[in-house]
Amino acid sequence: MPVINALSRRTFLRGMGLSGAMIRIGVPALEAMFSPNGTAYAASGKVATSEIETRFLLWFNGNGIPERYWIPRETGPDFEFTPCLNPLAPFRKDIHIITGLDSPAARLPGPGNSHYPSMSALVSGKVYTGRGAGGPSIDQLIAQKLGQESRFRSLQVGVCQESFGESIQRNLSWADRDRPLPPEMIPQRLFDRLFGSNEEHWIDRQKSILDAVEDDALSLKSKLGSQDKARFDEYLTSVRDLERSIASLPPEYKQVVERPPDGGDLKDWPRIAKLQSDLLVHALASHQTRVASYMLTKCQGLSRFPWLGHTAQRHHEYTHGEVETPKGMRILRDICRWHVEEFAYLVGRLKATPEGEGTLLDHTCALYVHEHAEANHHKNNGLACIVAGHAGKLVTGVHSKMTGTVGDLYLTIADDLLGAGIKQFPTADRKLTGITGA
Repeated sequence: MPVINALSRRTFLRGMGLSGAMIRIGVPALEAMFSPNGTAYAASGKVATSEIETRFLLWFNGNGIPERYWIPRETGPDFEFTPCLNPLAPFRKDIHIITGLDSPAARLPGPGNSHYPSMSALVSGKVYTGRGAGGPSIDQLIAQKLGQESRFRSLQVGVCQESFGESIQRNLSWADRDRPLPPEMIPQRLFDRLFGSNEEHWIDRQKSILDAVEDDALSLKSKLGSQDKARFDEYLTSVRDLERSIASLPPEYKQVVERPPDGGDLKDWPRIAKLQSDLLVHALASHQTRVASYMLTKCQGLSRFPWLGHTAQRHHEYTHGEVETPKGMRILRDICRWHVEEFAYLVGRLKATPEGEGTLLDHTCALYVHEHAEANHHKNNGLACIVAGHAGKLVTGVHSKMTGTVGDLYLTIADDLLGAGIKQFPTADRKLTGITGA
């Protein structure tokens, strides 16, 4: 017997643009989409046999870290947050800090400076080819298993609009050997990809994308209960707020820059980063994708940081030379703390998004990585990362120093937390213990 007013988890609002192109907006999790036992409706009146889907996010910052300001001294649940990690203090129970991992493929013979093989090894577990990563990146291996039923098998999101250097520096996701999947770094373009078509009045934000789906939205709202109506209205308001925020960006923000200017970046990276995070959360919440990568800064990045007061040098330059001095170390500390602030913002948005009996963060695994450990020495052992979320009963609230490889971690996350069943990954010899609970 059909369930009255049951909504498919894959519900979209649909409309037509002026050119006749289809406009569709994903709908977030509403109570009407879930049965009393917490499973999602696959179609109207039909209960899905699976639980709420898990999501995976690979988050990246370029260069490396100042270990003394980043890695906690204590392991276990009673660790103290370091200056770099302090923005994550409100989310202690939602994160697992992992240090001590090795990236052995980064030390194999191959072309390029040390950043190139480190980046290839980090994402693919294989040697840098001289053109790009040696194989598919971990997010794409997971997307091959989890992304088939989503509108987008995966999304690639970026922030710092630097296009200098080699392909290995500019790309985090790789479909296969030497096949990059470039991140979308322009909020206007990412918005149009997720919500609408490339028509002038949408691009210029002269009208709202919601105008095209107004009839569908009113029809859907008439079928909802009071709590779902309120949540639905909040969601549509958030879409409109995103439109207004993007419309307020200066016109030059629509263009990719080759190199940041000598006087400091013209781009307000924190502003862009939060818009990109908001758009990504919308995509994850509305079932448009289950897998994404987020490239905050580039490998061997050359950003300056005017919002932090650090413009004398670029990011990569700050990781060398003066970093040996107390002042230089403090500057790198400030930069890495900003990186963590942006990750904390995303974690907070995931946690604030209701889904079923919990939140979007409860069904997400977000993994934060760098291409190096200690930035100055280009270390490829003792790598530090952060795993956030509660997908697959991730053990949280602890700092663990582990013996193993990045590949071991990827395999554990993919198969034990996400249920992707990739079964193997280059440089992975075993599963790591202490990652998932009973």
